[in-house]
Amino acid sequence: MLVQVVKSKIHRVKVTGADLNYIGSITIDEDLMDAAGIIEGERVQIVNNNNGNRLETYAIPGPRGSGEITLNGAASRLVAVGDVLILIVYAFMELEKAKNFKPSLVFPNEKDNTLT
Repeated sequence: MLVQVVKSKIHRVKVTGADLNYIGSITIDEDLMDAAGIIEGERVQIVNNNNGNRLETYAIPGPRGSGEITLNGAASRLVAVGDVLILIVYAFMELEKAKNFKPSLVFPNEKDNTLT
């Protein structure tokens, strides 16, 4: 049996941009993606602590060390620059493996979204 568990979480990052005219997705500083084990194109659940919105899109890498967190396309309507988000990625795995699996949890600097 497969179960779905949290694979990765980036906790409390601030929105740095919202671009309605982009095709879609969330742009995430590539350093944050690497730290959390998120790959380009992977589905990401976004929880907005400021307004309660929850949505899903896919990740695209942003410039390393930039702290960029930009919601693109229709998702940009559900955030404001400065909103605090939690980004969550899930994975399916066998039940026995899931019992011992430890997700990658990333807690960036809340001032600039970097790992410093």
